[in-house]
Amino acid sequence: MCYSLDLRKKVISFIENGNSITKAARIFGINRATVYRWLDKPNLERTRVVRRRRKIDIARLAQDVAKYPDKTLKQRAQEFGVVPSSIYYQLKRLNIRRKKTVSVSRKKSFR
Repeated sequence: MCYSLDLRKKVISFIENGNSITKAARIFGINRATVYRWLDKPNLERTRVVRRRRKIDIARLAQDVAKYPDKTLKQRAQEFGVVPSSIYYQLKRLNIRRKKTVSVSRKKSFR
C-alpha cells in the first residue's frame, strides 16, 4: 500500500517529538515495520519500481511459433536460453495456447 508523503512526515515528526514507534503505528493505523523502514530511509518520497528487461523477444517468439508450430516448450526454451515456464508465460501473453486433441466420445445407450 502506498501512503501519502504527508502521512509519512506526520508519523516521523510524531516519533521525533518523543513518542514511541509502537504508539505511532497504533495511532496512524500502520505496521511497525513500515515505520522502521521509513526511519531508515534518507528520503521519504515514493520509490518507483523499474521493470527489468526481459530476455525473450516477443516478436521473435511469435515468428518462431508461426514457423515451427510443433516445437515443445522445452525446445523453445533451449533456443531462447530460458526455462520452459518463461516460454509458457510469454505464449500466454500472446494468447497462444497449446494444441489440444479433440476426442469424440461414444454415445451411451440407455437400456
